[in-house]
Amino acid sequence: MKKYETLSKVFQYGLVAVIRGNSKEEAINISKACIDGGIKCIEITFTVPEAEVVIKELASNYKDIVVGAGTVLEECTARLAIMAGAQFVVSPTFSRSTAEMCNLYQIPYMPGCMTIGEMQEALKMGVDIIKLFPGNMYKPEFIKAVKAPLPQVNIMPTGGVNLENLDSWFENGVIAVGVGSNLTSTFNSNDYSSVSVVAKQYVERINAIKSKYVFSN
Repeated sequence: MKKYETLSKVFQYGLVAVIRGNSKEEAINISKACIDGGIKCIEITFTVPEAEVVIKELASNYKDIVVGAGTVLEECTARLAIMAGAQFVVSPTFSRSTAEMCNLYQIPYMPGCMTIGEMQEALKMGVDIIKLFPGNMYKPEFIKAVKAPLPQVNIMPTGGVNLENLDSWFENGVIAVGVGSNLTSTFNSNDYSSVSVVAKQYVERINAIKSKYVFSN
């Protein structure tokens, strides 16, 4: 099924680029720069103007890239994103109605959760990946603590993930990471090449980490 193909790719690649931008054009250019750097999972947040247009363009032009929607706050936006071609949907918090919409279309839903109770509630609604958000509020060791009572949970921290702590996150059991501002901190609107350089560094680091650790996903 397409849903599980998407999940398999997220597990395989281990990195989701979280794209924000001040305009549709900027978001597209940042996404292209990330793709040029080797990133294969792109999340377009709905803080981007005309986010659904960005999703549609990327999904149409890059068939080998997994394109999803982020900052989805309710089910209407989820459906808009799915109709535009989003292959996964990400929220900053858990929304039952959004989960139901994604289940209806068999699209992976990745809600933001902070506590074991929130994660348990999300799992009951068929969520396959939990977004630990904001990740910078926790140390990587929190993952191992969560997986003691919930060994079946798949966690993707977003926020506070950088090249220096990537090893520690994966060592403690995450299946992927979401990276946003750390990818774009050095770019300017006239030159996106620095985004490609940083993206390549993340991809190379993730590949090196995956060669060290074996995950049962």
